Amino acid sequence: MYNSGFSELAKAQAQHTIRVFEDFERVVTPSGSCAAMVKVEYPHLLQGEPQWHERAEQLASRTFELTDFLVNQLGVTDVGAKYEGRVAVHFACHLRMLNQTDEVDRLVSNVAGAKLIPIERRDQCCGFGGSFAVRYAQISGAMVDDKMACILRTDADALVSTDNGCLMNIGGRLHREGQQTEVLHIAELLERR
Repeated sequence: MYNSGFSELAKAQAQHTIRVFEDFERVVTPSGSCAAMVKVEYPHLLQGEPQWHERAEQLASRTFELTDFLVNQLGVTDVGAKYEGRVAVHFACHLRMLNQTDEVDRLVSNVAGAKLIPIERRDQCCGFGGSFAVRYAQISGAMVDDKMACILRTDADALVSTDNGCLMNIGGRLHREGQQTEVLHIAELLERR
């Protein structure tokens, strides 16, 4: 709603989310875009409403993207995961909004058997961007084609990211092209034993 310009509906959703999570000590989300919405956009969206703005700020301070929570809050980089193969990382756009840098890489580097493989333009958008992919399908398609080419040049066995939108977009493109690269959310990689 927010990305499509429906600010009043987005405010109502923000207020609902704030009410739902108000009594929780911490909120951890497996999505950088969701974390960015709560941490960055909710306070901005509700800035003109003092009571809601304060509550948005409070929720923002208790909300964490999963890799941020593991690495920066808990100090955990090794969860005992195992994966035999080459792993490339797509750095989802919203992680920049959250000032995250290498949390995913640090986690992948501590997965037994995994070899972290750098990809060209790893922080370049994959073209999904929620409604962007629908409104600008040709541009989005060109962007995901470029991202796929960068991934394929690594000869990675798996692609890992923190955002399901990105993974759905990239994974769908890889699948349509008959590619065998496994596409995993970081949580899926970390649960491998």
